[in-house]
Amino acid sequence: MAQRTFLAVCAALVLLAVAAAQAPQARDVKLVGDRFKPLTYDAMTPDQKTMVEHLFAGERGGAGGPFNVLLRSPQMGDVAQQLGAQLRFHTSLPARLNELAIIMTARHWTAQYEWYAHRRLALQAGLSAAIADAIAAGRRPSSMSPDEEAIYNFGTELFDTKQVTDATFQAAIMKFGERGVVDLIGVMGYYTLVSMALNVDRYPLPAGVKPDLLPLR
Repeated sequence: MAQRTFLAVCAALVLLAVAAAQAPQARDVKLVGDRFKPLTYDAMTPDQKTMVEHLFAGERGGAGGPFNVLLRSPQMGDVAQQLGAQLRFHTSLPARLNELAIIMTARHWTAQYEWYAHRRLALQAGLSAAIADAIAAGRRPSSMSPDEEAIYNFGTELFDTKQVTDATFQAAIMKFGERGVVDLIGVMGYYTLVSMALNVDRYPLPAGVKPDLLPLR
């Protein structure tokens, strides 16, 4: 019995070592940027290294997108990435609706990389390509489920008028509750920060990928 227990413990340790060896490591980070020169791990300050290590240890498992920019203010950036992880992975909204709110934010800001990354995630979560294509073109989708329509109306009014009407607010409350409405405001606010960081940096799309979004005005 003792020998079997010893062998089982050894096997478990080997599996943990293999998993650790295969997992991406913060020191191997390869950041991307344009106006903000991509940082290397060895050149980072201790606070920047801490932020990168938190990114790799979290559910993203990497540091793509706006984080090369946010690393310039690592205390703020680390808090921001924690907020983003909460709003992306632990929101009360279903992933399909959360991603709808994100791509609406990307469209509002014409944030090409954000659109590129989250359109795919939206489709994977069950959003129809027709809805995504209509949003890309700046048109109201012709066919939405009631919960999608509640997200679309709320986001459109908030972005276009900086307010939401009582009717739109109550429709969202009826569908998602107060927590859902606050999560919706939060995710659009966080991805507004992401969009601004990406646009200011002129963050590049992957090689061979063409921008999907045309200017709306």
